[in-house]
Amino acid sequence: MSRPRGIAFLALFALVVSGTCLARAWGVPDTGGRDAGGRAPILVLVSFDGWRFDYIDRGDTPRLRALAARGVRARALIPSFPVLTFPNHYTIVTGLYPAHHGIVANTMQDPAMPARFSMSAETAKDAAWWRGEPLWATAIRQGRRAATMFWPGSEAAIGGVRPSEWRPYDKSAATPARVNQALDWLARPDEARPAFVSLYFEEVDTASHDHGLDSPAFASAIAHLDAALGQLIDGIARLGLDDRTTIVVVSDHGMAPLSPDRVVYLDDYVDPAAIDLTETGGLLAAAPRDGDVAALYRRLHDRHPALAVYRREEVPARLHYRGNARIAPIIGIPKQGWAVTTRARLAERPLQGATHGFEPRDRLMGALFVAAGPRIRRGVVVPAFENVEIYDFLCDVLRLQPAQNDGRRGFLSARLLDR
Repeated sequence: MSRPRGIAFLALFALVVSGTCLARAWGVPDTGGRDAGGRAPILVLVSFDGWRFDYIDRGDTPRLRALAARGVRARALIPSFPVLTFPNHYTIVTGLYPAHHGIVANTMQDPAMPARFSMSAETAKDAAWWRGEPLWATAIRQGRRAATMFWPGSEAAIGGVRPSEWRPYDKSAATPARVNQALDWLARPDEARPAFVSLYFEEVDTASHDHGLDSPAFASAIAHLDAALGQLIDGIARLGLDDRTTIVVVSDHGMAPLSPDRVVYLDDYVDPAAIDLTETGGLLAAAPRDGDVAALYRRLHDRHPALAVYRREEVPARLHYRGNARIAPIIGIPKQGWAVTTRARLAERPLQGATHGFEPRDRLMGALFVAAGPRIRRGVVVPAFENVEIYDFLCDVLRLQPAQNDGRRGFLSARLLDR
């Protein structure tokens, strides 16, 4: 039964007015970005790559649980599509869906660019690939300092701006050394101290891929990162900065276990030599070498019940993954827990662990979000939300005016911040 038009109009008017007031309440940073005591806020953003939303309750995580208990925690953080490392890390710090910020995959090709982008290539340092405004650039443009420890995108001069301090990615860098570098930055005098510091750890992601979610290596990685978080929290307290520092711990995606019995072999439908594969596993991104996209689509579409295949312009609207020439002409999304690959690739890297890349709202793709600090509500658990909402919230913590993005202005701050 529908409501009378007058009531419906009043409800709509109330919603619009409340949204406008919310934007006004959270949309304007304080003068100078300082708190009532005249001190500039500090934000430390930590990424535990591949840390699924439920690991906090199943592993050796006393420090992470304690942080959540004195702050806020999401039941899950919904990643953006594709559910891959680089696209989601850059979404977290820009508030833009991957199709809008340009990092549409870990490996991709742009018709206007001579070389292919990949995470470990020099192309990842080329600012031409990176669109939008990352949080460190937002801070610097508004007179703050920002330091990044390995965050994807931080090695490029995006929009002509680099972090005030940054380190080139080095996987061999020990976890405690990464924390010590962040603490060294924070130990500087006020005029040289960064207002924003980011940290990145890949240990859990690596253990999940290589050994699986029930392995000793995985359990050890969980414990190591929780200890690193404790090292960070204790170090901030020793510096006397805990009453002005907000710590936000996130991850880019969850993980789903794989099995040799759940594999879609592309060889069964098409000659692998005839296609350029940029992504396989929990996501298929492919282009025909002869340019005949329609023919490749016919060979793959509706051929296996565990693999949904789309042409680029027909990817479901709910995934916000259209309108960018860097998106592969053919996108395939396997059912959660299935892998799509070729026999040759599988021979090079047998299935032995877990992976990601599936539908963002698949339960096991849910990521981590925990935050605690002087303006953060205490002991709050909020429903799952999309990671495009984080950037605005981080700007509000730092009292910065956010750049244009895909999040809803004030949506997350209204739920997590005390006025």
